[in-house]
Amino acid sequence: MTLTFGHIIDHLTKGITRLEQTVDKLEPGDPETGVQGIVTAFSASQSVIEQAIALGANLIITHEGVFYSHQPHADELEQDPVYQQKAELIACSNLGIYRFHDYLHRYTPDGIVEGLIRELGWQTYVTEHRPSVSILTIPVMKAEEIAEYLKKQLQIPYVRVAGNLTASCVKVGILVGYRGGGSSAIPLFDQESLDLIIAGEGPEWETPEYIRDAARQGRDKALIMLGHAESEAPGMKYLAEQLSAEFPDVPVHFVKDQPAFRVM
Repeated sequence: MTLTFGHIIDHLTKGITRLEQTVDKLEPGDPETGVQGIVTAFSASQSVIEQAIALGANLIITHEGVFYSHQPHADELEQDPVYQQKAELIACSNLGIYRFHDYLHRYTPDGIVEGLIRELGWQTYVTEHRPSVSILTIPVMKAEEIAEYLKKQLQIPYVRVAGNLTASCVKVGILVGYRGGGSSAIPLFDQESLDLIIAGEGPEWETPEYIRDAARQGRDKALIMLGHAESEAPGMKYLAEQLSAEFPDVPVHFVKDQPAFRVM
């Protein structure tokens, strides 16, 4: 039996309650197309698409949207030259692109969070997985030491930090992607007695300002922002490993893109 795009999607969403509203879709692509190779990535960027073509893959599984928005708004960009060149490349390559976002975040534990924790080697430190946060109890480390450890493990050039960096941290909350906003992150410090939150991103006037005030008051609290892609890419790497084990006859590659930002 030929393995198709549809078979892969069915495998990825198996056991998850069907979502009536979701951004997850195969576009472009035909579910009946046979799979020649798979690339997983945080985002189907121009670079990722080019690398998928070079690898001979015809299915990209991307976590974020192809055209710069969580909800599809490609029609607003139809006259934009960057959009046009990228859309033409996709069309000419006969690639299928499956956005795998909502369902992956509904895995138990969250598939993106699990990938990040595995990349950090912190699986044994997890005390509780919740839908939007994982609580860990780690060996005591200073916040600045954890920041360096994160950079090393994730192979990223920088993180952003706030608060008391010499604070000794044991109770840690991990929130990936855009979950670092104040309504999600701030209550956790008090409710869970957290020393540190590691998050992807969030509005800079919310959690970072809370941490600034906490430090001014002499409280040993800290925040480390990894970046949205940097917090979620490990989950897509782990997904590639899972797919490779499940479908050993299909070439599966995780493509890690270069950071969108550079520190000057």
